[in-house]
Amino acid sequence: MEPLTVHRFGSPDAPPVLLVHGLTEAGTTWPDLVHHWGDRWDVHAPDLRGHGRSPRFSECEIAAAPAVLLADVVALVDALPGPVALVGHSLGGLLAMRAALARPEKVWALVLEDPAKPTGDLLAPAFVAATEEFLDAMADVAGSAERMLPETAWSRAEIEAWADCKPLVDRAYVRHGLHLGDAAWEELFDVLTMPTLLVVPPSSEMAPRVEDLRNDLVRTVVVPDSGHCVRRDQPARFHQVVDDFLSEHERPRDGVLARIRAPGVGAAGP
Repeated sequence: MEPLTVHRFGSPDAPPVLLVHGLTEAGTTWPDLVHHWGDRWDVHAPDLRGHGRSPRFSECEIAAAPAVLLADVVALVDALPGPVALVGHSLGGLLAMRAALARPEKVWALVLEDPAKPTGDLLAPAFVAATEEFLDAMADVAGSAERMLPETAWSRAEIEAWADCKPLVDRAYVRHGLHLGDAAWEELFDVLTMPTLLVVPPSSEMAPRVEDLRNDLVRTVVVPDSGHCVRRDQPARFHQVVDDFLSEHERPRDGVLARIRAPGVGAAGP
């Protein structure tokens, strides 16, 4: 398979973080987070296959889209030096979790922003039709961004990045490959072996309920006044909870346990 386009931010000398975006987005749609982090991390943000500047799906790949997308993310994890932190949103959250389960020795922390719940089947035709209608409506990128500005609390950078990637979505994937694979869900959280942060809105329809989680390594933070895009609706709160989580946990580096400093946070004690 052709390799993905991967966007790089931060410092190449810093510990690696892999950002996995959601459906119809791209690796460029994390502007506020990468700006907030500055050079604290070596950020790798791929365009998933069928998105952004990455290759389109072949006909045979569309038939196995969930496995192809997962193989792409696992390959990126394998290519990075040492253990990585994985951050994923929606579809990207599901892929990040599956990649962490496939390579537990390569992932030291997992952050899931309202991850997509798999159904085991092709998504409903009505959802596919609505996605196509939405993408059609976003053809005028500049106009769409300007219309959104007075209607949302998202920053201009987030709105523009979100709008810019919509014309780049592989429509063949939307029409024929839009399914999420095996329906296993709560049981996946039960077998995670790395510290995991689940960041969700108050009314998430996909994330498992706190009372259904039995793994002490999984922590849920509910962010008030947010929707599916938590980091855009409440960026300060999202940044804080993710920074605190990453600073709390140890990352193996060169055979030594090293504490991570979050922006504005002193080094943790031994």
